[in-house]
Amino acid sequence: MEPSNDILMQRDLHRIWHPCTQMKDHETLPLVPIRSGKGIYLYDFDGNAYIDAISSWWVNLFGHANEHINTAVKRQLDMLEHVLLAGFTHEPAVRLAEKLVEITPKGLEKVFYVDNGSSAIEAALKMSYHYFRNKGEERSLFLSLTNSYHGETLGALSVGDVALYKETYEPLLIRNRQVPVPKDATKESAEEAAAVLEATLKRYGEEIAAMIVEPLVQGAGGMHMYHPHYLSEARRLTKEYGIHLIADEIMTGFGRTGTMFACEQAEISPDFMALSKGLTGGYLPLSVVMTTDEVYSAFYCDYTEYKAFLHSHSYTGNPLACTAALASLELFEEGDYLERNRTISRYIGEKLKRFESLSNVKEVRQCGMIAAVEMQGYDPVERKGLEVYKYGLEHGVLLRPLGNVIYFMPPYIILEEEIDVMTAVAYNAIAKLIN
Repeated sequence: MEPSNDILMQRDLHRIWHPCTQMKDHETLPLVPIRSGKGIYLYDFDGNAYIDAISSWWVNLFGHANEHINTAVKRQLDMLEHVLLAGFTHEPAVRLAEKLVEITPKGLEKVFYVDNGSSAIEAALKMSYHYFRNKGEERSLFLSLTNSYHGETLGALSVGDVALYKETYEPLLIRNRQVPVPKDATKESAEEAAAVLEATLKRYGEEIAAMIVEPLVQGAGGMHMYHPHYLSEARRLTKEYGIHLIADEIMTGFGRTGTMFACEQAEISPDFMALSKGLTGGYLPLSVVMTTDEVYSAFYCDYTEYKAFLHSHSYTGNPLACTAALASLELFEEGDYLERNRTISRYIGEKLKRFESLSNVKEVRQCGMIAAVEMQGYDPVERKGLEVYKYGLEHGVLLRPLGNVIYFMPPYIILEEEIDVMTAVAYNAIAKLIN
């Protein structure tokens, strides 16, 4: 017999330490054991269904148990499950690298495989620092935006600015300076922030290896959004001062913002682009760092020169993950999902308008298939977002707020009637807090 939700929850709590979780919460907040998934729905062991409104931490693009991706991974499983990528290679890794070079911004010609988003950021930071070292320059300072988030390993934490993640480990972090993110999505705010960036580069430019940004949308920073003009200016200024630009497209990549990559909306090409999350359609851990021939060439040498890039992971370029990524990219080509996303995004935007009438809503914002409703009037310690989360589960929708920000990032296959349910449940949950 299969276990019930309650039995599996108790077994889990006896052994598992969950991520981004105060485990004491689960004395009163039930875990949700998931038995299966199909399309945009998750199903628990008691037969309840939940709309996955957050794509299971922003990774799932084409729905759970997608037949096309399933078939590709099963076929690969019978051929090769894994082989080291040092001194060996395999067809899925080669094909995926070729495809990524084809679809990413011009100039990104080399692919370095890693296995999760934070590790991709670590690799990009190390590559940038090591590049300058190989050139005879010591640049150990990095530059990032306020309110940013790039992961939770030590290097990634160093260039982030979400206090909840960063403050505890401050003594362990690498050197980083921050400049203000544009305060809103207007071009005027982008120009104001770019002026501060320019002044900072004038003062510290010779110490800085790279600037890292989340293009257009800062995810864990409350889905804060800004104008593409800032990216254009950041690219212009980093080139002018001889500094690398790292685009963290781990969340924004693969169609989330309305274009395949957010950088396209500013018509820029960074020196490094970090990709993960939606890369495999939400199936398996995989990330890459895309970079230029110029960066790659700085490490190409005889072994005795000690310029090789020192970074590796056991599951780097895993064949199953690469195959899932290839199948996901095939779906983009076959289904014209970018155009469909634009249509769906407009529909979501229409549904968001009613939230503006609620007295406890500060702002509604949207960038493609990322939408956010920011509540106001609540101290974070009140954890009103948690009440929205509970209400959502009770009414069949998985919402996982960021503090007082309720956001929607559903799989691309969501239908209009499912958007109706998703937004109605969120609206009712927020409205219920007023009473």
